[in-house]
Amino acid sequence: MANIKSVVDLQALYTEAYKKMEPRIKGINDALQNNAENVTNKKNTQTKHILVCGGTGCTASNSKEIVCNLEQCIKEHGLEESVKVLRTGCFGFCEKGPIVKIMPDNTFYTEVEPDDAKEIVESHIINNQKVNRLLYFDPEKKEHIDNSKDMAFYKKQMRIALRNCGFIDPEDIEEYIAMDGYKALATCLTEYSPEKVIEIVSASGLSGRGGAGFPTGKKWVASARAKADQKYVVCNADEGDPGAFMDRSILEGDPHSVLEAMTIAGYAIGATKGLIYIRAEYPLAVHRLQVAIEQSKNYGFLGENIFGTDFCFDIEIRLGAGAFVCGEATALIHSMEGKRGEPTFKPPRTSEKGYLGKPTNVNNVETYANVPAIINKGAEWFASIGTENSKGTKVFALAGQIKNVGLIEVPMGTTLREIIYEIGEGIKDDKKFKAVQTGGPSGGCLTEKHLDIPIDYKTLSDAGSMMGSGGMVIMDESSCMVSVAKFYLDFTVEESCGKCTPCRIGNKRLYEILDRITKGKGSMEDLEHLRNLSNAIKDTALCGLGQSSPNPILSTLDNFWDEYVEHVVDKKCRVGVCKDLIHYEINPNVCIGCTNCARNCPVDAISGERKSPHVIDQQMCIKCGTCVTKCKFNAIRIL
Repeated sequence: MANIKSVVDLQALYTEAYKKMEPRIKGINDALQNNAENVTNKKNTQTKHILVCGGTGCTASNSKEIVCNLEQCIKEHGLEESVKVLRTGCFGFCEKGPIVKIMPDNTFYTEVEPDDAKEIVESHIINNQKVNRLLYFDPEKKEHIDNSKDMAFYKKQMRIALRNCGFIDPEDIEEYIAMDGYKALATCLTEYSPEKVIEIVSASGLSGRGGAGFPTGKKWVASARAKADQKYVVCNADEGDPGAFMDRSILEGDPHSVLEAMTIAGYAIGATKGLIYIRAEYPLAVHRLQVAIEQSKNYGFLGENIFGTDFCFDIEIRLGAGAFVCGEATALIHSMEGKRGEPTFKPPRTSEKGYLGKPTNVNNVETYANVPAIINKGAEWFASIGTENSKGTKVFALAGQIKNVGLIEVPMGTTLREIIYEIGEGIKDDKKFKAVQTGGPSGGCLTEKHLDIPIDYKTLSDAGSMMGSGGMVIMDESSCMVSVAKFYLDFTVEESCGKCTPCRIGNKRLYEILDRITKGKGSMEDLEHLRNLSNAIKDTALCGLGQSSPNPILSTLDNFWDEYVEHVVDKKCRVGVCKDLIHYEINPNVCIGCTNCARNCPVDAISGERKSPHVIDQQMCIKCGTCVTKCKFNAIRIL
């Protein structure tokens, strides 16, 4: 452990830490220069690093056992001095996890099982022979690919917020330092005034990645101008969108980047205390934050007189109970104060009156993760990425009916088509694309006509959706869009804090209308009520949750009007999702009377003699679909 008191101390530690990381850093550089083959062909005695994904997804798929088995096998062969096994954060390619990467030759193994550890060590590490069956198989090229830089999933990505995830051990501060960690903080404290730091962040064009897209520089300016004896820096890690795991992955894979950025923000606005509000359902992220905070204190990056200056700053963790509304800044602050998590009217904004009534700067995890890179590489560099209205990159969590579920980071301006069909490699089972929900439950459902719009805050808003925090749920032709809208309304009704009437009562009424429609009891007047009430809630709800909650309804009404009409007029769900609008019928010309359907029906709704066509009692049928799955002759039709 080193106690860093000056920039000279940091440089000395960087040089030492870099040597430990050299096989990985050299491997990446060689891969970028197409020299990976030269690295691979070097003698076996070269130091190798085996990186194993240690994110939540891979951990749930036995990555811990993979690490244990690798370490045991390496020990058995006496390779402890030349081969290091490390648990990293998420690689992003969650669909193919657990992932194991060998450095410096940059070999990328997918869907690794604990029992594969022995073969990886004996074949790849000892005999320099790659395990072909574990390499990623490219469905387009019809061949195995051993280097991540050649995979479609990574080709169009540009990793800034995720720059260290999957590359460093998140529980080793020296690995972060070897990747220029805390260099930005040192530069700010020893070379820049607080005003200069804010000027750089403002010039970069960085906007809040939590959903609203408010300019980060403006928020820091407001907090800096506020006069008070105490100010606070808050990190919003209360990630509650269904299908979202962006912030969690950053905290699990690179917690020091957030700590460094929060300390920089504290210096810029004149704060001495930082708070990270994170939901308790993220135990791994909480653990790694705790480790990172303790290490930062021990190394002198948090605490008193950082880098020998008179600047002091400390960070604490506050656990949330997982309320979606606490992603809103004022509700979050109330929760941290031990109060009910409810939003309040603005002004005053949190930059003027926040935690404990003091000026408070609130940014989310991804926003902070960009700051050290901006300080190190400059505002112009960051501003050169993205679009005119939205600078930099954006992290998205791909979920739903897409082949490559995972975490990606792309420049603003990348199209939905590029994300879904190039990075995501299209729809599962090669079904037809139907819609993509961007922005989580507060966003909207976009269709095929929107696939070629460049993604930024303005274009998504103009299309009837929003950027949100970065959740992206892809739906195929089997999705019922009325049911999709109902699903998101059910979520927002459940998560409403209940403080304002439009959200508490209005969303409940919207849900009841959708419920009637999906049960075949709706009318055309209901469709008119849906639109009118949705617009009223958007105009009158207190906070962002309520104001954006009708977006799934309004976007599906605009883009899938015919499905609503079918549900209301024809009493039909074209994809058979709404159970009350479908019924099962046995085709007497196909049924041979095997009785398999009758024997498996849980409510005895099917009758008939053996070797004679059977029939379904529609009054008794609960529409569970068991008969369809059990029929071996495709004799049962869904109507």
